[in-house]
Amino acid sequence: MDVFGKALTDIYKTGEADVLWLHNSYGEPEEMPLEFFFRDDEDMPVLELQALHMCEGKVLDIGAGVGSHALLLQAFNIDVTAIDVSEAAVNIMKDRGVKKALLQDVYTYKEKFDTIFMLMNGIGVTGTLPGFKDFLIKIKELLNPNGQVIFDSSDISYLYEDLPRPQNQYYGEVSYQYEYKGEKGNWFNWIYIDEETIKATAEETGWNCELIFDDGEDQYLVRLTQKI
Repeated sequence: MDVFGKALTDIYKTGEADVLWLHNSYGEPEEMPLEFFFRDDEDMPVLELQALHMCEGKVLDIGAGVGSHALLLQAFNIDVTAIDVSEAAVNIMKDRGVKKALLQDVYTYKEKFDTIFMLMNGIGVTGTLPGFKDFLIKIKELLNPNGQVIFDSSDISYLYEDLPRPQNQYYGEVSYQYEYKGEKGNWFNWIYIDEETIKATAEETGWNCELIFDDGEDQYLVRLTQKI
């Protein structure tokens, strides 16, 4: 059930929506501000604007949501393909004017790009450390020679300042569940990856790793290029 998609559709079509709750494995449920997904460049943080500025060539936006980043790239005549696994989100993207909006899972996609990017912690969709490692191997199939992968992530060690870290898994691995109008979606895994773990995993899977930007609040932008 695409609970998230229902909420996005309501806010897009009517300008109003009930509260979208995000249940998590580490604390109290959080309220997700739906307007956040429809931001324009004036409301985007420096980190995201920096990432968009770095996009070049043929671009793939993974987990594109309702297309806010893709629309900005289009405005600068950049050839961008935006993919998402939410049918509702893809329909909204198309309605908003994203020219290449596809209902597509990255793991079954077959095309090549010069820049691949995932913003708003989109790399979290890889779910676990093994999942992140597998993703870094898989994504090479979608990248042209001299291409780049750009994504942001966060170090959530601050959540465990007063709590013991998990013993049986990496501390950045969490689980989420959306709830909207009393309907709950399935729980899904998400990951926040600290800088050193990103660098080590990139090295292990044959990538050069460059820290592009750090916002000073445990969130940072990373650029990967393939080792030759």
